[in-house]
Amino acid sequence: ALKEHYKGKFFLPRSFTSENHIQKIQGIYVPFWMFDGEAEGDASYEATRSHTYETKDERVTETEFFNVYRSGSVAFEKVPVDASSKLPDDHMDSIEPYNYKELQQFSTAYLPGFLADRFDVSVEQCRERADKRCEGTFAAALRRTVKHYDTCTVKELNVNLKRGKVQYALMPVWMLNTKWHGKDFLFAMNGQTGKLVGDLPVSWGKFWGLFAAIAIPLSALSSALALLFM
Repeated sequence: ALKEHYKGKFFLPRSFTSENHIQKIQGIYVPFWMFDGEAEGDASYEATRSHTYETKDERVTETEFFNVYRSGSVAFEKVPVDASSKLPDDHMDSIEPYNYKELQQFSTAYLPGFLADRFDVSVEQCRERADKRCEGTFAAALRRTVKHYDTCTVKELNVNLKRGKVQYALMPVWMLNTKWHGKDFLFAMNGQTGKLVGDLPVSWGKFWGLFAAIAIPLSALSSALALLFM
């Protein structure tokens, strides 16, 4: 899975795939608080629609402006927030989703071979992150209903959250550490779906090489056009 994760990463240094050393692979049951609730509210947008036509003498672009209003509600169930301060939140968010239909009642029979972390971040501390995720999802859901415009800008957004029950669960995660040029790189894999995320180094030589390959021809073209119209 890690080798597949490397594929298609143009700016990844070639030596990283061959020289990095896997330090540790560990299965962990990561604690999560899971929040239920509902978001309701409304939003106002300014949208535009443009069309262009040509006359004998000129090319004309006409732009229409619209005030758009949307309102609605979205119910949320089991919004997960990892409850361990030892693990990076962005990694835990990125390996979602889990299939909650396969949730089981806790049993020590699942633990052999895995570490089982205990929560050290309270419900109250995690609730703020859950609220932001619900608000963001609600805002995106409203925005997706504004269609068939060329541009759309949010003028005002109002969101009210109704909080529901909170549940506690342990989710399986594979953590993998590699070392390359003295630096540690952490990867996380969803132990249920196999989805893998992690930070990768960047070859700045490749980056600047590509930048030069694009910038030099554009600069030459710009100079040629400037001479042409002098």
